[in-house]
Amino acid sequence: MANNYFQFKQFLIHQRYCAMKVTTDACLFGAWVAERVGDCKRVLDIGAGTGLLTLMVAQKTNDAQIDAVEIDSEAAKEAATNFKASPWNERVDLIRENIIKYKVGDLYDFIITNPPFFNNDLKSDSNKRNLAMHSEALSLDELLVSIERLLKAGGLFAILLPTHRSVEFEGKALLAGFYLREKVLVKQTPKHPPFRCMLLFGYEQVMISESKLVIKENDSYTADFIALLKDYYLYL
Repeated sequence: MANNYFQFKQFLIHQRYCAMKVTTDACLFGAWVAERVGDCKRVLDIGAGTGLLTLMVAQKTNDAQIDAVEIDSEAAKEAATNFKASPWNERVDLIRENIIKYKVGDLYDFIITNPPFFNNDLKSDSNKRNLAMHSEALSLDELLVSIERLLKAGGLFAILLPTHRSVEFEGKALLAGFYLREKVLVKQTPKHPPFRCMLLFGYEQVMISESKLVIKENDSYTADFIALLKDYYLYL
């Protein structure tokens, strides 16, 4: 049974009511994304869940305004509580809204998302978890339409996906006018096949950077993993 909270070095994530708890791959993605946001002023987190990605990015930026959109009412309340208790509460906002209907005046410089991605995979008995984990409330096509509508010219977006869905999404993104810039295949250990893929897209075609990242080797976190998470995890 997952803990009701997850303590990081600079913030606390309460997760009693959110269907999607803090996971290692989400933390890895948050740290990876935070290094790429740079001096962006407006950031959007689509499908905020507990607010984990938003707070990880907030920790690494000085003055970025980060909006987090979440459709589930209980997850939205929990994320809002996590935001209010954080050191960056004045520049992180929780918006309870369906991203398809979400409208904004100023477009975003950077969009991050860890979307519902287990399309057609085995589902759980929990409807809330199904909505969080499966492409029912939001398909990849709908997600791309929303990103295209909310991202400013020259902006970037990053997404975390299961490896077996990455090629499909790359094709859809290209048709929508986005070019892949970075691709990181995440492996649990050197012996395991990649299970997650971290992708960065932009409007301009550039040389693609592809790499692999292993989480653990010989029952210890790898140097690459530690380098990304050392500013977040308590015991790194």
